Amino acid sequence: MATYVISDIHGCYDAYKEMLEKIQFSEKDMLYVLGDVLDRGPHPIRIIQDLMQRPNVVCLAGNHEYMALECLQFLLQEITAENLDRLDAHMIEKLLNWQQNGSITTTDEFHKLDLVARRAVIDFISEFELYEEVHIGDNVYLLVHAGLGNFAPDKEMWEYELDELIWERPDYGTAYYSDKYVITGHTPTMAIEANPRPGYIYRANNHIAIDCGAGFGGRLGCLCLETGEEFYVEGE
Repeated sequence: MATYVISDIHGCYDAYKEMLEKIQFSEKDMLYVLGDVLDRGPHPIRIIQDLMQRPNVVCLAGNHEYMALECLQFLLQEITAENLDRLDAHMIEKLLNWQQNGSITTTDEFHKLDLVARRAVIDFISEFELYEEVHIGDNVYLLVHAGLGNFAPDKEMWEYELDELIWERPDYGTAYYSDKYVITGHTPTMAIEANPRPGYIYRANNHIAIDCGAGFGGRLGCLCLETGEEFYVEGE
């Protein structure tokens, strides 16, 4: 049995499937997906539907899932005068913000589904966790999409605001904990100035950043927690 962590797949279905083959992912293994499955790449909904069939996968929410949930639930509704009244400036702003963040591929695939499948996708995404703590041997890993905004060492995880977990980036120069590793996605590792290997998994100060830029011309990265082995597949 092996435990793997991956993040920010961003619709890169072929890269995702190639990664599962590369790590020889089996029913005995466990995979944690740290958010941002959706948007940008060509087949985000295909990835979601694949994940839905896998009992040994745990998905965490990223900012793209949060944007999608707000908008897809609105778009799923029947067009009525009452619902059109809800299309106010605030809702339009949310829809535009999501579109500017790469929603087109998600909405295109979503609208090709029948109503039952659409509801199943929304229900699945709505169950994504915000964080997980995983114990592997003597090591403890805190998994979260973006980081721990407004970090304080005595702050409990349930005390963090949603934005602090799915939007705000960590301070990679500061070790948050001495007794656990914080594994995050969200920030492409080519954007971390201190990273000597831009576009590859970055480790420093008990931080492990695994978003290697899939969907941005980079690659999909995956980490095995038991061995520390890194795996890469070119993005789309």
